[in-house]
Amino acid sequence: MIATIQYNSRKLKIDLTQPLDISMPIRASNDNVTAWYVDAPKIEPVKDGEWVASVKDGACINFNNIEFNPHGHGTHTECVGHITEKRHSINENLKQFFFLAEVVTVAPEQLNGDAVISKKQIQFALGNKKRDAVVIRTIPNTASKLSMQYSNTNPTYLLEDAAVYLREKGINHLLIDLPSVDKEKDDCQLLSHNAFWNTKGKIRKDATITELIYVPNRVQDGEYFLNLQIAPFENDATPSKPILYKILEPV
Repeated sequence: MIATIQYNSRKLKIDLTQPLDISMPIRASNDNVTAWYVDAPKIEPVKDGEWVASVKDGACINFNNIEFNPHGHGTHTECVGHITEKRHSINENLKQFFFLAEVVTVAPEQLNGDAVISKKQIQFALGNKKRDAVVIRTIPNTASKLSMQYSNTNPTYLLEDAAVYLREKGINHLLIDLPSVDKEKDDCQLLSHNAFWNTKGKIRKDATITELIYVPNRVQDGEYFLNLQIAPFENDATPSKPILYKILEPV
């Protein structure tokens, strides 16, 4: 189905039958992506004595408990409540779910033995484009990201000045294929989180960071219509399912 959407001052034509899912699933498997020193997720049937809530075990239903961590087990969207003493819920603060997004591919630079994404790289990738959201894909970009065990690997991260630039450019939604926008071990400075949410000024409660996405290579860099879907947890972060739609042509 081709839809024509009025978005701010523009009319956009998109094909709703061609979604591009850039989320990672949560699987009860040791091959599930993990970060932050957590074990694999668990999806197990409820047990009540000898009764097991699984059709294959004789029950009439499948009725599972799920144990996972939104930050460590797959694609998740977080709000400023991730780093503030005051409670802020992603479900309370994210009230719009469709945005104009730019997909950019970045080859991390080396800085003092770390792989980093710099302000200069983001500036070059975005140019003078005005977007609500930016989707950052790092290279190399292989399917191994879907099962990566990130703990104690010092993954690539975003430099603070890059986060400041994104904030000042008006980017409200930052999506990235890494476990964090900050260095794995940084003495809890969380420089890029703090910079993006502007915790030293007027906090951007409606701004979000989505981590551990996976952007397949078939998705080209450029402009997309983003549907940022979240599960309604009253928590700083929730599993999410960002979906991109290619903009066919301006109307």
